[in-house]
Amino acid sequence: MYQRLINYIERYSGLQLNYSEIAAIKVAFQPKTLRKRQFLLKAGEVSKYTAFITQGAMRQYCIDDKGNEKVTQLYVEEYWADDRESLTSPEPSVYNIDAWEDTEMLIITPKAIYDLAEQVPALAQMLRVMDDRHAIALHKRLNSMICGTAEERYLEFANKYPHFVQRFPQHYIASYLGITKETLSRIKRQTIR
Repeated sequence: MYQRLINYIERYSGLQLNYSEIAAIKVAFQPKTLRKRQFLLKAGEVSKYTAFITQGAMRQYCIDDKGNEKVTQLYVEEYWADDRESLTSPEPSVYNIDAWEDTEMLIITPKAIYDLAEQVPALAQMLRVMDDRHAIALHKRLNSMICGTAEERYLEFANKYPHFVQRFPQHYIASYLGITKETLSRIKRQTIR
């Protein structure tokens, strides 16, 4: 479980962890398991943890005024699941984060991860890289939602994340892309021809 996180930190930081840094990471991150449909976070709660997924799949969603779920994030192995706004503000979250599959993760509080980053340069570097990648991905997604057609959004998503298409139900993917499941079905039929 911890080895996946250690490999991730080293890969994204470009730095090698030593024995004492690995030991500090193992103390700071706590293992947690969720069964399918169990929550990491419920709307109205203040987010207390960020979770590094080592096995499984999760989704983040809000519920609109008509009671419809709107998927805002999908997570699989080696993704970080949290509501950053609620973690840092700390205000109650508007999101639910639940497990779509039985999920194993390593959780840590914001204070603990920043304290640990002061001791572990590779973790600090990884956090900087993650922040940059997150900002770029968010900007690309916003541009796609504003400028792209439903077909373009789906094709880009399916090409970049084929494992998501295989692991999540079609209605979750449609919601994430901001389209109806009927539109997604039509797009998929047209692209198969």
